[in-house]
Amino acid sequence: MDYKDYYKIMGVTRDSTSNEIKRAYKKLARKYHPDVSKEADAETRFKEVGEAYSVLKDPDKRSAYDQLGSDWQSGQDFNPPPDWDAGFEYKGGGSPGASHADYSDFFESLFGKGFGSENSGGQYRTTNARGEDHHAKVLIDLEDAYNGVTSSITLKSSELDQQGRIVNKQRTLKIKIPKGVKQGQRLRLSGQGAPGFGGSPAGDLYLEMAFNSHSIYRVEQHDVYLDLPITPWEAALGATVKVPTPSGPVDLSIAPATKNGQKLRLKARGIPAKSPGDLYVVTQIILPAADTDEAKAFYLKMQEELAFNPRSELGV
Repeated sequence: MDYKDYYKIMGVTRDSTSNEIKRAYKKLARKYHPDVSKEADAETRFKEVGEAYSVLKDPDKRSAYDQLGSDWQSGQDFNPPPDWDAGFEYKGGGSPGASHADYSDFFESLFGKGFGSENSGGQYRTTNARGEDHHAKVLIDLEDAYNGVTSSITLKSSELDQQGRIVNKQRTLKIKIPKGVKQGQRLRLSGQGAPGFGGSPAGDLYLEMAFNSHSIYRVEQHDVYLDLPITPWEAALGATVKVPTPSGPVDLSIAPATKNGQKLRLKARGIPAKSPGDLYVVTQIILPAADTDEAKAFYLKMQEELAFNPRSELGV
């Protein structure tokens, strides 16, 4: 994906104040407005300017944009790293006169598709208005979804100082994450968003749950997957083996003639919920290494005594 240099589009520098950016937007919006401009690419430029302004006028989005774009160089593809927005608070809202359809893939790759138009026709909110809702992503361990956890999280946000420049702020909240949360689920903290205007109530804070990568488990909705190594004799003869689960080890019966890649279901051993998920154990048959004379002799004996051709169904 091509990186969009919003500062270049607006004709401003990275240390420009909010007032300088606002003045640049007004000038460019008049220049490229499709109803009055004679420029051939007026509509495209007008949308680009609106998109750039929707980021640079917002301290939170501008701070996140600056963080991700600082190492970008011309000619490179731009892809945000996984979970780049964890711990950032984002305000809702878009650019004056812009609709959601005006945003490019680059914009949506950074901020998602939840930023609709804040206003229309350039009319801003009145002085008596509820505060904006904020959004942040929170990374938790899979085990926290099984047991629930009370944790302190530090949220990064930005605001403008008296000179109109961005100042980074941090705040810490103690939150209770209930057991049973799943990937992508949102928790609402009432009154923890932006303060209201003219005595109106504050907005809410929405926390989107995401799981840290795990060394042995994979998660799909409420179901959990585990690749389980087993020996050839356990697969051929059957066995009972210990299997780890996020809620503790269990005994699992391996049936005789179990195949590689076979899924074995542990009912209701997935993430807890009103309808709990399942845990799927995927068998991975591991061959012992033929790294000693005795091991090589054993494999040769199997070759001689077992009439086994795994390619028989292929007609060869």
